[in-house]
Amino acid sequence: MPRENFNDLLAFVTVAREGSFTRAAAQLGVSQSALSHTIRGLEARLDLRLLTRTTRSVSPTEAGERLLQTVAPRFEEIEAELAALKELRDKPVGNLRITAAEHAVSTVLWPKLAPVLAQYPQIKVEITIDYGLTDIVAQRYDLGVRLGDQVAKDMIAVRIAPDLRMAVVGAPGYLASRAAPQTPQELSTHACLNLRLPTHGGLMAWELAKDGHEVKVRVEGQLVFNNSPQILQAALAGFGLAYLPEDMVHAHAAEGRLLPVLQDWCPTFPGYHVYYPSRRQSSRALSVVVDALRYRD
Repeated sequence: MPRENFNDLLAFVTVAREGSFTRAAAQLGVSQSALSHTIRGLEARLDLRLLTRTTRSVSPTEAGERLLQTVAPRFEEIEAELAALKELRDKPVGNLRITAAEHAVSTVLWPKLAPVLAQYPQIKVEITIDYGLTDIVAQRYDLGVRLGDQVAKDMIAVRIAPDLRMAVVGAPGYLASRAAPQTPQELSTHACLNLRLPTHGGLMAWELAKDGHEVKVRVEGQLVFNNSPQILQAALAGFGLAYLPEDMVHAHAAEGRLLPVLQDWCPTFPGYHVYYPSRRQSSRALSVVVDALRYRD
């Protein structure tokens, strides 16, 4: 039977189940005369009477009953599978690749993503820790995380954390034999712990600001790292001053293990934002992850 006649079979099943052309036509959204014409055409092609019509009811013949018992379950299976596919489309499913710095991962991404991933086990996430300004389109990442002022204007950006304040800190043992710096220029007399950025292989400048005056200081020291946790450990061990997010050193400062310096020079930056290309079609999985990360003060 030609595939286009499957609609005729569906029409027959509906009439046989409803026992009425009127009710079946209403259910199918067609006129009663059009439905009658469809059934007559099906019977003509099969050369079999499928329905017995009386003035009060419509019932399947023996051949019609056999066709009904054979075809109806198949349509039910098809309808169930289509419903399952729709549910799959609406369910958060898929793989997401995210690039972010270590601090953003430990303080924002992981705490917020953990419960979401437990709730949606079919969302798979790959997180790459990267301090460079990675091109997420070229490197095929779905999402990136940067401070708000580092996100390109052609990206869709969603704030995921409050503003970020930086701190300059040193261990009491380190500062015991040295005068704490009072200005950024005095950092030149101190051992400072540097962070090397993957971008161009350069060392990150310490950005400081006071009363509208902004300076970027290139510092020197014995140690260079490529991530913040090791800088923190070196500062705690007394190897020099560190320039780190304030929330990363707060507990150590509260316990006296680190002492803040240059507090009036420490700037505040727009908080972390998650971003993705504006032309990217948002998947259900991406929408769930972005909404979970969204900052709500």
